[in-house]
Amino acid sequence: MLILDRRAFVTLSAAGALLFTPAAALAQEAAVDTAELHAPGQLGEKVLGEANAPVTIVEYASMSCPHCASFDTQTFDAFKAKYVDTGQVRYIFREFPLNAPAYAVAMLARCAPADRFFDIIHAYFRSQNEWLTADNLKAAIFEQAKPFGFTEQSFDACLSNQSLFTGLEAVKERGLAFGVQATPTFFIDGRKLEGALTLEDLDEAIQPLL
Repeated sequence: MLILDRRAFVTLSAAGALLFTPAAALAQEAAVDTAELHAPGQLGEKVLGEANAPVTIVEYASMSCPHCASFDTQTFDAFKAKYVDTGQVRYIFREFPLNAPAYAVAMLARCAPADRFFDIIHAYFRSQNEWLTADNLKAAIFEQAKPFGFTEQSFDACLSNQSLFTGLEAVKERGLAFGVQATPTFFIDGRKLEGALTLEDLDEAIQPLL
């Protein structure tokens, strides 16, 4: 099964922004069960930071979501330097694909060597306007994958991986069970926040927990 065939790419390219989840206002809801939330999923977790960090943040994001791209471009590096690299926060990234392009990029990130996962995530988020709005969406996604060693054969093989696709569906279903309704959604030690958080938003949520 090729997750993105030619017809799907043409349709999604034409639909464009209609497939995005609207920007969510910064919101807080009751905390979820943190033990269950932090338990590893069936695909394994993509994690940055120390295992014994005092704060754990889980982000659910879609690679086609402009607000997720905004967080990655404008906030992530400063957040990582301030909290993850200093051992204060353990950061977990989980996929919540909203449409076929988001599934495709998420699958490519999972197919790449494990130490390149976040490199691919950042590369696609930070070039989102280029590939997601391209006339030939599949070709544009492939162009972004080439620097990470993908050939046409390995690209198509990855996007045809049924078990990986099913696994990502399970990651998304688990997010729905935790109350994820929009992207990006963050859980900061179980406290749910929605929207493209700024570093100031993160400071406000993290500092009382340290």
